[in-house]
Amino acid sequence: MHYLYQRVAYLRGLAQGLDIDQESKDGRLLINIVDVLEDFADAIIEMADNYGELEEYVSYIDEDLTDVEDELYGFEDDEDCFPYEDFDCDDPECIEIDCSGSVEDIIED
Repeated sequence: MHYLYQRVAYLRGLAQGLDIDQESKDGRLLINIVDVLEDFADAIIEMADNYGELEEYVSYIDEDLTDVEDELYGFEDDEDCFPYEDFDCDDPECIEIDCSGSVEDIIED
């Protein structure tokens, strides 16, 4: 991302090398465009840094959530989940839920 700073610095140097009159309308416009580009480069680099920190934080939360799920449900891995519709549970703690009705019917039950 630091190449953005290099490119903005190149444009700034190019504008200075062309001896652009900063008092003219065109000169002020060009100098302000280069300034705005530098502000964009700052914002993009800051956003990329924040994204990296956020990605790391979400990774930690995901690991912690996995630990909590393992503790609560006793799952060692995803194979212990019940992905099959015709699953038959003989465990007395199993609860069968009929979801064939409308949402209102399920909520009322």
